[in-house]
Amino acid sequence: MVAEAPKAALAGIRVIDLTRILAGPYCTRLLADLGAEVIKIEPPEGDHVRRLAPLRDGESAYFGHLNCGKKSLAVDLRKEEGQEICRRLAAASDVVVENFRPGVARRLGIDYERLRPLNRGLVYGSISGYGQTGPGAERPAYAATLHAASGYDVTNLGYQDQQMKPGKTGIFVADVLTGALAASALQSALVYRARTGEGQYVDVAMMDAMLSLMIYDMQAVQFPAEKERHVYGPITAADGFLVVAPVTEANFTALAAAVGRPEWRDDPRFATSGARSRHWSELMALVEAWSQTRPAAECAAALDAAGCPAARYASLAEAMNDPQVAFRQSLATAADAVGSYRVMASPYKLSRTPPVTDPRVPRLGEHNRPVLQDVLGLTEKEIARLEDRGILSGS
Repeated sequence: MVAEAPKAALAGIRVIDLTRILAGPYCTRLLADLGAEVIKIEPPEGDHVRRLAPLRDGESAYFGHLNCGKKSLAVDLRKEEGQEICRRLAAASDVVVENFRPGVARRLGIDYERLRPLNRGLVYGSISGYGQTGPGAERPAYAATLHAASGYDVTNLGYQDQQMKPGKTGIFVADVLTGALAASALQSALVYRARTGEGQYVDVAMMDAMLSLMIYDMQAVQFPAEKERHVYGPITAADGFLVVAPVTEANFTALAAAVGRPEWRDDPRFATSGARSRHWSELMALVEAWSQTRPAAECAAALDAAGCPAARYASLAEAMNDPQVAFRQSLATAADAVGSYRVMASPYKLSRTPPVTDPRVPRLGEHNRPVLQDVLGLTEKEIARLEDRGILSGS
């Protein structure tokens, strides 16, 4: 008789989540959506993001977005008894993820070398700014500093018109990208463990993640082109802006047909891909002469229908209410003590084991007793003693 397949890809996988702020919690949120049991170990005061806006009656929607579906265990890792709880949990788990500054986990006695003898199959992931070793490893880092240090901000500046300094940042690309790459790497290590029985150490750096974004640019630095390549940007419509991307010959033919200018296909300036790139500004000016008398949505719809990729510049609120977003169930619901709100759903779809977002946002220390009793077998008396000694909080 064939055993029934699990409904979740990571069902039965236990993750000890020692991460804070954004990159690490994003990684473990992805694992939770795939069915892993994620036990978030927080300091007695809670993850810093619990105190960040948007706040509703003291509850952070920012925190809930990243941590719904997890269990919260509030343990003071600065104390030996708290560290021992972490070690015992790691011995009974499949994955540990941390994003301390390099060296901190070792000082706390919860690094991979300390935990590996306790659990041969343990997959241990470290997320950091610059990696775990090397001359810059211990530099403090957040996404904004990695955007600058990696060359991303300066590279992007080179694509802007008449902008003299790098732009401000409020969307933390480095955090989300690194968290996603870490989740992928951890799952790869779990596949290896399934084949060999051996766990391993996973080291993911935000610097590496940011460098991986700039594929063309990295090659252009080494082999400068005679002429800068064209870039995609806004063209004016009657009520806003849109972007048009006629990348292939078929796209360009569709563009010419949509704007009623089929003769462009025979124009020497636009007849080939190379010619269009050299005369890109002229081409976009001609497209803009067509678009600026029409609503952006109408322009985008006409170009889409013809087969030329185009989009109106939408607000985030508009994108969240896009019918295609609703159809794909790209958003999910989280719920805390104050109420419910929309958050991201898993960004990928699996046909046999579809990710599911558990809406419950844990209160600080909400799962102290269930985790310590069920996983470690502690008694009520032992848990009460840990509370009295300040090892546990929030339960």
